[in-house]
This record gives sequence, C-alpha cells and structure tokens, in this order.
Amino acid sequence: MSFKLLSIGLVGSLLTGVAVAQSSEQHPPITTWKCTTSGGCVEQNTSVVLDKDSKYAQGSAGSRTTADYAAMGVSTEGDAVTLYHYVKSGSTLNPASPRIYLLGADGKYALMNLLNQELSVDVDYSAVPCGENGAFYLSEMEPDGGGSSGGAAAGQGYCDAQCQGYCCSEMDVLEANAKATAMTPHPCSGDNCDKAGCGYNPYASGQRNLWATGGSVDTSKPFTVVTQFVGSRSLTQINRQYIQNGKQVDGGSISSCNDGTGGLSGMGEALGRGMVLAMSIWNDPAQQMSWLDSGNNGPCSISESTPANIQSQHPDTHVVFSNIRWGDIGSTTKG
Repeated sequence: MSFKLLSIGLVGSLLTGVAVAQSSEQHPPITTWKCTTSGGCVEQNTSVVLDKDSKYAQGSAGSRTTADYAAMGVSTEGDAVTLYHYVKSGSTLNPASPRIYLLGADGKYALMNLLNQELSVDVDYSAVPCGENGAFYLSEMEPDGGGSSGGAAAGQGYCDAQCQGYCCSEMDVLEANAKATAMTPHPCSGDNCDKAGCGYNPYASGQRNLWATGGSVDTSKPFTVVTQFVGSRSLTQINRQYIQNGKQVDGGSISSCNDGTGGLSGMGEALGRGMVLAMSIWNDPAQQMSWLDSGNNGPCSISESTPANIQSQHPDTHVVFSNIRWGDIGSTTKG
C-alpha cells in the first residue's frame, strides 16, 4: 500500500459532512459496531474528538473545525480513522502527534463495558517505524469529560495510569509499531497506579517472528486484532488473537498482574464500570520507545528510534484503525 505525507488541504476535503455532537465542534464521524451473539452487530453513531490540548488546532476546544482536525493529522472515512504524526503546513512539518477519543451520539464519550467481552479492530501499522507508537487503548475517563468546560465534546477529562490529567485505570490494548507490540493492563487503586503494568510483548517472550514485517502476523499488511477480557464476575485472563487473510494466530495471554494496585481483578472492575477508547500516535524523546521495541523487547536500535530520525526518514508515519467492534466474546468477528 502506498502512502503520501498528509497535507492540511487533503484532509480538509476528507472531513466534509462531519458529525456534530452537542457542541459547535465539527467531530469527524466514524462508524463502529456493538455486538451480541444473539443479535449480531449494530452500527453505532459515533465520532472522534481531539484532546483539549491539541497544539496545532487553531480553534479552542469545543469549537474546532475540519481545518483543526486536518492540522492535527486526523481524518476519518467510513469506519476508519487515520492518525498522522507529522503534518505539512506550507514549508513547515509540524509534529502534530494527535490523541483522540471515541464520542457517542449524545455528546459524551462512548463507554465500553468490557468485562467478559471482547474488543476488535483492524489495524495498519505498515507505516509506523521503530521508535513510533500507534496506541489503541482504554482509559477510565468520566463519560461527560469530568464537568470541565465543554465536557467530552471538547476533549476534556483525560486521565491515565501515569496520572496525566489525573490518575485512573488504563488498559493498553495495543501499543505498537511495525516491529513490536505490547498489551498492558495498568490498574489503579485510588491514586496508586501500576505505572509499569504487567504487559505481554511477544518478542520479549521469545516469539521473535510473531509480530514482524513478513512474520506470522505480517505487519506490512492490514490485519484484525481481537482482545478478550475473560471472567464473568472478576477478570481472570486477557487473551489476544490475530486474524489475517482468514488465518487466526494466537497472540498470547495475561493471567496475573500486580495485586498491590488491584491486579487483574482491579482491571476487571474498571472494565466492568466502563472505559473510554483513546487512540494516538507519538514518539519518545526520553527513551526512544526502547521499552517497547529495542533490546529484549524488539529488534529496533536506539539511533533509528529518535524523534529526529523518524521525522527525517519517516515524515509520513501514520496508523490506521478501522472496523472497531465490541461486545460478547466471539461476536465481533462472526462472518
């Protein structure tokens, strides 16, 4: 698949007819589905909203336009959202590094209650190099954005287990590039969060060719990621499966977690209460994403993973998330 560097003018044309959810902000629409084993998958009227702190958006949170979403590297089409890290504006290449959240038709964040449920998404990481992270994850944010001005429709109320914004449980469904991936529960007990998490990285576990360009899951091509949160009353296991070209690949599981901050049980409680889907693309000037993709964690080198090298050598880096479905285990990939 061939990609070109995102320009503001191009994305502006892709975002015509955007949905508006109880604010003057022009939220790009994206089709998602909620599924049951008995009733199949029902289309949801959802859209995406930029985080309130989006540096290259000229409009203020709650009143941003299609041009602001373009300036932040965000475009949607049908059931797909594309996030570009860098956006060309004239002769300048801006490191937009967008973070967005899934918004419901009521203007609140779409709340996913995922205990004993599954979440599936089609992904394209082919243009995400070493040192970059296309993240698809869950945060226990308040559905209304926490009462801040403009609320969820203005991208308010972010929180995570690193206590950005404030402390809350976080489930990193996918932190990944074309060379490495990890899924990591980060439960919190009050303000005490498992910041390191208890993640599963197939490369670190010895499966060096599971997630790789040309690997068992070929990251040079799109594929489906299914994450199952097993346990009717308490979370007992997190299972991962991949589907590519009709073939299913076992992606590993997590069955224990640091009990000092709630462990899997605590993560399950957050999933049961409901969590908000967040998506972002970013790189790491402090550690060059080495915790994800270098040394024992992946095949990347520190030198190729610096933000400066990524911007110079991979200015078109972007990730595509599509076909987002959640519901009963076994229901999201039927047919």
